[in-house]
Amino acid sequence: MKNNESFITGEMLVKYYELNKQKKEIELEMNELKDAFQTYFNNLVGPEHKGEITISGYKLQRQIRKTEKYNEDETIKRLEELQMNDLIQVVKKPDHEKIKSALNLELLSPTHMEGCILTTYSPAIIVKPITPR
Repeated sequence: MKNNESFITGEMLVKYYELNKQKKEIELEMNELKDAFQTYFNNLVGPEHKGEITISGYKLQRQIRKTEKYNEDETIKRLEELQMNDLIQVVKKPDHEKIKSALNLELLSPTHMEGCILTTYSPAIIVKPITPR
């Protein structure tokens, strides 16, 4: 692995830190504006309706996306009542808590689970100012 430390400067760290701080402030301010826009359209056309206004040469639109999904418990109950069990999925999944307990109780050994564990890594960059104590 190469040592890339010579390519990283204090100026770069300061810039990253400041930009990240600005990003958080901008996201907060944008969320406040979005909330104001939502409230405006809720009052103007109702909470589940699209809307549009034009002010100062800018168009503000609100779109409504409708998603529907089945209430799992109610749907399974109803399908079972109708004897439509073929419409119900049976999903087999490992129970992570029970596996962990079985390993702790030595009902399973780590060798039993070799090749079963998927490990992923995701890098994260954090820059903080160091405050003197």
